[in-house]
Amino acid sequence: MLRSLKDSFTRRNSSKGDSFLRKNSDTPNPATKPTRRPDRPNMNAFTTPTNEPPPAYTPAAAPFPGSIAPAMNPAPGALASNPASTTEDDRYAFLSTFDTVFLIDDSGSMAGRSWRETARALEMITPVCVEHDADGIDLYFLNAPDTPWYRNVSAASTIREIFSSVRPRGGTPTGQRLNAILRPYLARYAADPERTKPLNIIVITDGEPSDDVESPLIAAAKKLDRLEAPAWQVGVQFFQVGNEPGAREHLRQLDDDLGELAGDDDLRDMVDTVPYAEGMELNAEHILKVLLGSVVRRWDRKRSAEFQRTRRS
Repeated sequence: MLRSLKDSFTRRNSSKGDSFLRKNSDTPNPATKPTRRPDRPNMNAFTTPTNEPPPAYTPAAAPFPGSIAPAMNPAPGALASNPASTTEDDRYAFLSTFDTVFLIDDSGSMAGRSWRETARALEMITPVCVEHDADGIDLYFLNAPDTPWYRNVSAASTIREIFSSVRPRGGTPTGQRLNAILRPYLARYAADPERTKPLNIIVITDGEPSDDVESPLIAAAKKLDRLEAPAWQVGVQFFQVGNEPGAREHLRQLDDDLGELAGDDDLRDMVDTVPYAEGMELNAEHILKVLLGSVVRRWDRKRSAEFQRTRRS
C-alpha cells in the first residue's frame, strides 16, 4: 500500500542526488539575503472592508468520511526507525511521530469559497490527527496575530470557532511566517535532537507570496544538513486553493527549483507542492494522502542515500 501511495503522490524522481551531503557555509539570513522575490508590486493586493463581518462559514454536515476512519495507535516506538511504516489498518499512524502545524493564508483573496473549503478540510482532519497525537494541531495565520487559542487544537468545534472569528484580509507574507515557525523549531532541535519530534508544516494558500519564501526554506534545509538531521525531520507541504496562475507557477518553482535557487544541487528536498487542478476541492483525505506520500518519499531518499554511501565505501 505504501508503495502505491508513494507512486501516486511523488511527482519527481530522486535523481537529484544525495541530500545528506553536508555544507559548511553559514545559514543565510532570510531577512537580508533573499534568493527571489515576487516582482509584481500589487500581487495579491486584496482587502476586505473593515465594516463587514467575517465571511459566513458553514460547518461540515457529517463527521470525517469513513474512507479515512481514525486508525489504531501504533505500538510504542514502532515508528522510531521508519516513520512511514504503516499498514492498511493504521495508514495514518505516522501522525503520532510528527507534530502537525497548519499555516493558513488569511489574505483578503481567501474570503468566500476558499475560506469555507479550508475550514471544512481542517474540521475533518483534526479528529484524525488527535486520534494519533493527543497534542492536537497548531494553527498559524499569515495576518491574524498569534494566540494560545490556536495551539493544541483538538476539537472540530474549535476549528469552527476560529474560522468564524478570523477575518481574511491583507497580503500574503508567507516567507515571514514560515521563518517565525522554522527558526525556533530548529533552535530546539539543535539543543535537543533526540527529544524534538519531526515537524510537518502544511501551508494552505490561494495566492503568490508578497515576500521571499525561498530564503527561509533554504536556510532551514542547510541547517538540517549541517546538523545531520534525518531526512523526514522537517517537511513543508504547500496546497493551493483557487486557480491563480501566478501562485501555481511559484509553487512549481518551490517544488522543483529550490536547490537551483540556492546554488546547491544537493540541498535536501523537504518541500512538496500541490497546485490547483480544475475541479479540485481541498479535503482532509487529500491532505493526509499527500502528507503520507511525502513522508514515504523522504524516507526512501534517506535509504537510497545510505545505500549509495555504502557502495562508495
